[in-house]
Amino acid sequence: MPHDETPAPTQAPPQPQPLNRSSAGSAAARLPAPRLPGAVDAAPAPWLLRLIAVGLVLAALNLRPAITSLGALLEEVREGLHMSGSVAGLLTSVPPLCFAVFGVMAPRLARRFGAGTVVCAGMAAIAAGLAIRPYIGSTAGFLAASALALMGIAVSNILMPVIVKRWFPDRVGTMTGLYSMALALGTALAAAVTVPLTGALGGNWQSGLAVWAVLAAVAVLPWIVLVRDRTPAPGQREATRSGRGSGTASASGAGSGAASGSASASGSGSADRSGPASASVSGPSSASVSGPVSASGSGSGSASAEAPALRITRSRTAWGLACFFGLQATAAYITMGWMPQIFRDAGVPAGTAGVLLAVTMAMGVPLAFVIPRVAGRLRQQGPIVVVLGLCGLIGYTGLYLAPAAGAWAWALLLGVANCAFPLALTMIGMRSRTGAGVVRLSAFAQSTGYLLSIPGPLLVGVLYQHSGGWGLPIALMAGLMIPQMVAGVLAGRDRTIEDEC
Repeated sequence: MPHDETPAPTQAPPQPQPLNRSSAGSAAARLPAPRLPGAVDAAPAPWLLRLIAVGLVLAALNLRPAITSLGALLEEVREGLHMSGSVAGLLTSVPPLCFAVFGVMAPRLARRFGAGTVVCAGMAAIAAGLAIRPYIGSTAGFLAASALALMGIAVSNILMPVIVKRWFPDRVGTMTGLYSMALALGTALAAAVTVPLTGALGGNWQSGLAVWAVLAAVAVLPWIVLVRDRTPAPGQREATRSGRGSGTASASGAGSGAASGSASASGSGSADRSGPASASVSGPSSASVSGPVSASGSGSGSASAEAPALRITRSRTAWGLACFFGLQATAAYITMGWMPQIFRDAGVPAGTAGVLLAVTMAMGVPLAFVIPRVAGRLRQQGPIVVVLGLCGLIGYTGLYLAPAAGAWAWALLLGVANCAFPLALTMIGMRSRTGAGVVRLSAFAQSTGYLLSIPGPLLVGVLYQHSGGWGLPIALMAGLMIPQMVAGVLAGRDRTIEDEC
């Protein structure tokens, strides 16, 4: 017996018993995998994990300034480029359009190049787009350069939960809260200081927008180191050990079932090419939740039973998450693009209107850290969804009735409502049992959600131009809170996509 290596001296030596094939197989499954000569467990150094955390924070800081800095100066940009209200509405719809189109590409790019490489390229694209867009001098060029920056934002949006799941599998809630908090901080910072920065730089709106390229350039630096590093992530090491042993791992155990599915899309640099743990995100083994799964190791060569890939479009939970994500994105981009203009039209000075937007975004700094931790402890996240939706309804009602008199209160309430974003990211991580499932769910929910959110900001611009006021646009914003709450309650049920696909 493994727990009693020294038999009692009075007992006769046990007679060897014949083992049938099934008992031998189950016994082998319980034995630890043998170590190969020269094999080394390359655990990530503490400095590497700290660098990944720094990279996540810097990347998150750059995921919204391209949008909120523009919202603070939208009136000046419209005048400088001679935009109508409808064209300005189109401009505010570009972010979700780019997120929908380019977000679909993120898992494939991550499989091909590694998630760290893709995020590094994304930060470089943000820096380039923000640096050139103010100086092109035409609406079409401004839109094209904005799309370049938003392409980098889109792929990084998709891969942030993947990198967290892979490198910090035991701290998903904490790390999600950390980068969500950094995202909210970057959003608020750009909204608050863009107008003062523009004044300090001579009152030129081009300089006020271009200065945010510097922050994106700084964010490239830690990802360059991660691209060159070859240390396997914790999940990848588990899959590699399992593959070295018997060549077969149970997906329901602690072996490589989850890890191998996430290895290829969520590592740094060459995670998808770094040894036997590599598996395609959309491949047959990525959706396995039961039965043997090949670890592609150098073991005994036993046959592996491959489970079919997840058909995520069959999952009601996935569709609920996509709709919830899309509706909260609609509210967020309408707020970031149009809220300063709403306050300015109500008589609030431009600088104060920018600070009000910053207050709205800054509410996400503490709440983006608290909400994922609270949500992770609940079996169902529906109650949180309802609370956030009610805050949005009250805030929009106040914005309709007394936009200037209660401006600070409405900004605070709408800031609470906008914290549906970190909640959606948390639910993406909770609604799948494997890293591969998180990759596919993240890509599906975010890409489909952003696609659904495209008409919202554009429709607000059209309604504003043709109605001559903000009554109809604000009524539209308030009305969208109802289906957002319904979709969020559906997505927050205690189940996983593997249960439904």
